[in-house]
Formats: sequence, structure tokens, C-alpha cells
Amino acid sequence: MAMDATLRALANPTRRAMLELVWDAERSSSEIAAAVGATRPAASQHLKVLRDAGLVRVRTDGSQRLYRVDTDRLAEVRAALERFWGARLGRLSAAVAAEQKHRDLQAGGGPR
Repeated sequence: MAMDATLRALANPTRRAMLELVWDAERSSSEIAAAVGATRPAASQHLKVLRDAGLVRVRTDGSQRLYRVDTDRLAEVRAALERFWGARLGRLSAAVAAEQKHRDLQAGGGPR
């Protein structure tokens, strides 16, 4: 599944709220719509984006469509983000700490 589509899906705050709702339990599309304050058609469009990105799974139970987060896909997303950002953020953190130490020494504060 394309990571770009997944990241675009996650960029929307309403879709992130929907993911939180279905993280630990299945929920119907109407329940999700009500919880995020969206109309049913708008919620349906958001859920389609989440489905297409592989972030949620849908199960039909009678006339209801029940949604639940796809934990395997989220693990893939997390791993991809970690590969991309992990080392870079570590280097940034080290650089910020070194800069702060340098400023403290220049200000006469000495090491902390």
C-alpha cells in the first residue's frame, strides 16, 4: 500500500479522531459520524479514505458496517516513519543539547 496515501489520510484531524475511536473497539459508521460531529455522508467519505489507505478494516454485520483500526498497517506506518525520522531526530536532539550546553557555558552557568 502506498505510504503517500496513508500519510495524506493521517494528515486530516477528523480522520485521526476516527482512528482513535476505532482503535480498541469496532464502531458503526453512524456511531463514528456522531462522535466526530460529521454528517453521515462526510463520515462515509473519510472512512473510505481510511479504508483505501489500509488504516481501517470494515466488517458487515447485517445492515451495519463496523470499522476497526488495522493494527498491522499502523505497525508498517510506524516502522516506515522510524526508518525515515529515527536517526535524524536523534541527531537533532544531540545537536540541540550540544547547543544548549554551549550557551550555558558562554553564559557562565557552567555545566548542568
